[in-house]
Amino acid sequence: MTPDEAYAFLAAVSDTRMSALFIFALTTGMRPQEYLALKWSDINLKKGTATVRRAIVWSQKKGVTWHFDEPKTSRSRRTIPLPASTVKALIEHRRRQGEERLRVGSEWQDHGLAFTTKFGNPIDIPTLTKQWFKPALLKAELPTFRLYDLRHTHATLLLCNGENPKVASERLGHSTIVLTLDTYSHVLPDMQEEAARRIEKVLFGKMSA
Repeated sequence: MTPDEAYAFLAAVSDTRMSALFIFALTTGMRPQEYLALKWSDINLKKGTATVRRAIVWSQKKGVTWHFDEPKTSRSRRTIPLPASTVKALIEHRRRQGEERLRVGSEWQDHGLAFTTKFGNPIDIPTLTKQWFKPALLKAELPTFRLYDLRHTHATLLLCNGENPKVASERLGHSTIVLTLDTYSHVLPDMQEEAARRIEKVLFGKMSA
């Protein structure tokens, strides 16, 4: 998504119970399997961080079941600083989740998860996509995107705005910075042009002033 498309998307989900989830996805670049496995114990609202410790895996071998597994790579285990707006959204989300928990009472399934169904169970990716993501795209009059494209959007916006690729790679949990550069090579030409403008300013800015 472009910045304008991302803004339109967030506006479209602002009044839904998945607002905090989508804000979190766009501002952290986590994989869906990571943020859907996130527990409140992994989030430090005072420090403004979230730590990836596990991924959720769904199976249909014996009915629809799920379990937690190791993150995708060793570098997927990471702590990500959160923007202030994301922390604010999480605080409000936790308050609303508490109200939902009170409403359903003993029917609440306590897995400690940050993002859940109305009964505390984990959310599967097909349901999140069909019930929440695609309707938001339609409401915002956006082209077809995949849920995973929120992760790509995060990375692209960082790189296009001059973020160090090493920092972007660490946020994404890529195994190597080479993977990050290969995956987002389409934004590199613009970065090279910006680098040329910066070196011009550093070396010759005073001479031309």
